[in-house]
Amino acid sequence: MVIRVANSKDVSRVVEITNACGNHMISQNIFQWDNNYPNKEVFDQDVLVDALYVIENKSEVLGCICISIKIDDVYKNVHWLTPNHKNVYLHRLAIHPDFQGQGLALKLMEYAEEFTIKKKYKSIRLDTFSGNPKNNKFYTLQGYTKLEKIFYRNQSDMPFHCYEKIL
Repeated sequence: MVIRVANSKDVSRVVEITNACGNHMISQNIFQWDNNYPNKEVFDQDVLVDALYVIENKSEVLGCICISIKIDDVYKNVHWLTPNHKNVYLHRLAIHPDFQGQGLALKLMEYAEEFTIKKKYKSIRLDTFSGNPKNNKFYTLQGYTKLEKIFYRNQSDMPFHCYEKIL
């Protein structure tokens, strides 16, 4: 397994993966992602700022994660555990459904934590859909503290839970 910064050639595969994840979640009545989000434009932006990472096996991309240092506007009023300075933000963690359950998401999370420590950032922040119990349990098991709720009204009327882990 290799984790590396994604390039523009990876975007179509990443979109394929996140669409498959969205469809898989919908089949389980989890309405977190759809065909509108995440999308190619979002991943193109991630690539432009070297924030998109992929995990691959024998040159096949199996999943992705966005590791960003930019705070999104929706996060600015959250009462985080640490000040809004020197933080990493994770978005769009996805493993193709055919490869889920093999520890790949955990490998991406470990990579993000190593990145955060190496770059001397203070914490990792993220959010996940309140209607996705598997994700909420996953982040709690990784030592993330569940904080406030935020809303993405263009995605859902249900809240998203914010999490933070101090490193």
